[in-house]
Amino acid sequence: MSTVIKFLQATTVAILILVLSTTVRSCPPSERAALLAFKAALHDSYLGIFNSWTGADCCHKWYGVSCDKETRRVADINLRGESEDPIFERAHRTGYMTGYISPAICKLTRLSSITVADWKNISGEIPRCITSLPFLRIIDLIGNRISSTIPSDIGRLHRLTVLNVADNAISGNIPPSLTNLRSLMHLDIRNNQISGPIPKDFGRLPMLSRALLSGNKISGPIPDSISRIYRLADLDLSRNQVSGPIPESLGKMAVLSTLNLDMNKLSGPIPASLFNSGISDLNLSRNGLNGNLPDVFGARSYFTVLDLSYNSLKGPIPKSMGLASYIGHLDLSYNHLCGKIPVGSPFDHLEASSFVYNDCLCGKPLKVCAN
Repeated sequence: MSTVIKFLQATTVAILILVLSTTVRSCPPSERAALLAFKAALHDSYLGIFNSWTGADCCHKWYGVSCDKETRRVADINLRGESEDPIFERAHRTGYMTGYISPAICKLTRLSSITVADWKNISGEIPRCITSLPFLRIIDLIGNRISSTIPSDIGRLHRLTVLNVADNAISGNIPPSLTNLRSLMHLDIRNNQISGPIPKDFGRLPMLSRALLSGNKISGPIPDSISRIYRLADLDLSRNQVSGPIPESLGKMAVLSTLNLDMNKLSGPIPASLFNSGISDLNLSRNGLNGNLPDVFGARSYFTVLDLSYNSLKGPIPKSMGLASYIGHLDLSYNHLCGKIPVGSPFDHLEASSFVYNDCLCGKPLKVCAN
């Protein structure tokens, strides 16, 4: 009998250890509840991505949810409406979801990244409480219908490296506190309804490498402080209402390679520094730029794209343009340029469309110049 009792006791202890072990290794019930509240605010009628959100352990095979291996706290939510995941391949379609992002997500206090991207019809606002998540590194909400504004105290997220809210319906100004994001590397707010000026101290973002602000209603001048962002490689302010002159300091930036300022209200001459810099993709078209083209091209001038069309530039095409290392696409159309088009590279491979609608340009590929 004693042997049987000992066996039962040992079995009971083993079962208790197993139960306790399973409980310890599961995510906290409060975090599971927060995820389910987050799920309840979203409606996926086609793919069933939330079908896996069952069971006590939200760290185990819940689609798009990742947890810290030690604490079992939710660390990442990664839900993309465009993916190569088998769920999407079987459905032969991209994702479509309605609803909103529930403030319940803010109860996941160890959250490091939130990606709810490309679902096309998620609306509502960015939860204001999201700025209380101290470990947040990534906010990626691209491709939805989110409205309202960027939280005014976004600058509290000192670990944030990526802020991507492009292709939504966000309005309001760029919050001044955004310049407190000293770890920010990627800023993408394209194609929204954001208005007002770029903060004057935008240059306080030392880690920023991409600043994509196109397709909004941003107004006012380009802050000269931008040129102090040493790592900035891609600056896109196109399709806004930015006005005033182009700061010459932009052409002196160490790694800036793409500068898109087209379709704004910029005025004044084009700084000579832009033509003899590290910029290889330069689009200044559809502005109010005037004056002569600086005759400063040289060996450092390398352009895959150089678009200066639809401005009020005058004078001749600089002969030094032929000294450029490379010019792939060149567009000088719709200006007030005059004189003979230089011969040789890069002009010998360009079509007439690069030069049309100027005051009196002549020579190949346009009409022959009169003697």
